[in-house]
Amino acid sequence: MRSMPAGGLSRRISAIIVALAFGMGLLFTGTTNAARKPPSATTESGMVTGKNVNGVNLFLGIPYAAPPSGNLRWQPPQPYGNFPGSILNATHFGSECVQSGGGSEDCLFLNVYQPANHPAHKLIPVMVWIHGGAFVGGSASIYDPSLMVRDGVIVVTINYRLGYLGFLAQSALDAEGHEAGNYGLMDQQFALAWVQRNIAGFGGDPGKVTIFGESAGGQSVLVHLASPTSTHLFRGAISESGTYTEFQDYFDLIVPLATAETDGTSQVPSGAAVADAVGCTDQTAACLRAVPASAFPPIQAQTIYPFVDGVLLTQTPTAAFTSGQFNQAPVIIGTNHDEWRYFVAEEYDLGPLGPLTDAEYADAVAVLDQLPVDSPTVQILVNTLYPLNDFPPPSASVMSAPLALGALGTDYIFACPARNADLLLAKTAPTWVYEFHDERALSLLSAVSFPLGDAHSFELPYLFALEGINVRAMFFSGPQVRLSNTMAHYWTQFAKTLDPNFAGGPKWAQYASGGSIQSLVAPTPKKESDAAFDADHKCSQYWNTF
Repeated sequence: MRSMPAGGLSRRISAIIVALAFGMGLLFTGTTNAARKPPSATTESGMVTGKNVNGVNLFLGIPYAAPPSGNLRWQPPQPYGNFPGSILNATHFGSECVQSGGGSEDCLFLNVYQPANHPAHKLIPVMVWIHGGAFVGGSASIYDPSLMVRDGVIVVTINYRLGYLGFLAQSALDAEGHEAGNYGLMDQQFALAWVQRNIAGFGGDPGKVTIFGESAGGQSVLVHLASPTSTHLFRGAISESGTYTEFQDYFDLIVPLATAETDGTSQVPSGAAVADAVGCTDQTAACLRAVPASAFPPIQAQTIYPFVDGVLLTQTPTAAFTSGQFNQAPVIIGTNHDEWRYFVAEEYDLGPLGPLTDAEYADAVAVLDQLPVDSPTVQILVNTLYPLNDFPPPSASVMSAPLALGALGTDYIFACPARNADLLLAKTAPTWVYEFHDERALSLLSAVSFPLGDAHSFELPYLFALEGINVRAMFFSGPQVRLSNTMAHYWTQFAKTLDPNFAGGPKWAQYASGGSIQSLVAPTPKKESDAAFDADHKCSQYWNTF
């Protein structure tokens, strides 16, 4: 069983929400103010003109780098140059990057969302969103941040190279003398540098940039905190569900380039094996660059990880946070209470295995990847720590096994690594920790045999419209709308002041060992003790004992 976030997550979520909207006759497209003069801004490449939708100025599909194709494939991003005619009609999204189901190598675009009533002479804080998708899927165009933008910030959403086109350690490429391996992360840094140079033209303050992201985007945020080449590109960071591959000794997925070239990891094959798989058995860069881009998604791992390349990453995030050698910006960091239920559903209900039964529970635990399993370990997990009796189903038609496996995977892969990261960060950086815990969160998966609760990614509709659809208006209860408003205020207030607390809002205490975290429950978030979180997820009791 795969143990990490699947690349189709963002695409699956958006497709299901679109289907729900059509089915209910509630598709939301927004209203463009055609009578108003189109908004415009000046960039280093020329003027851009956008459009106004429901009080937000949208500048879509702005290229921030040259297309990384041909000889620029597996090269650090290069400047775009000038727009043809020195003007760009920025009213449509650019192509998504190559992934399963489509995309293009000409994909290094970003989108700027600006409050329509923003006074031109006043620079306001900026938030840069890094999308998730296991580093193999996803796109900036999925996420509409208008809810946060109306709260007085500019939001920039970015594309970056994905899959083996964005993350590949291969000997011939790495011998070319350029920064190597983490091309997708280089794209993210290049976009952040573009923001530094250009965002003032949109009324944004380059000195007040907060990066934020979810899943692989949240992991990217943590990488930028650890990266010496990301220094001065941002001043605040928000990581949502991004700790799934680090901060526990049993994870060893972020490896040096040299190791990735020849050995790979338990999750991702070596660069040499990738070259062989696309017919480049001579291991030459020329052969690899001649392979059609569409040949890579069918052979790539379902989840990909960064490398310790010696430049962008000189050590793993775990090592950087442990030593204190990281960009010590203020941080919001958190996870969802039922993260792993998403992957149980994807692997079983929506996969070839069918719904997980109680009789299959022990076998499902035994095949969790990266788990140091042997027969005694499985018995301890199944019989003592996560017994089926501890997870009574809500009805006779629901099995306990998906709920038990969901709790086990959440604790092992997300919650306990996150708590370790929290403790490390809080030693030297202002840190606020949350757990999203709305058990009635909108289910983003259909035909599932068990309740998904607040699974992986289910906090996203509380902050964004997905694919331009107003999920809040269509599906949220009154308490959920209140929680959504509070979360959006927390995020934007943090971008403004580097502290999420706002006047009249529920107090969120800064995290410290033995202190508290913020439980994001509807309608009003509340404090939860660090000790209660630790006990609930069995961190000190079990997962930190390896």
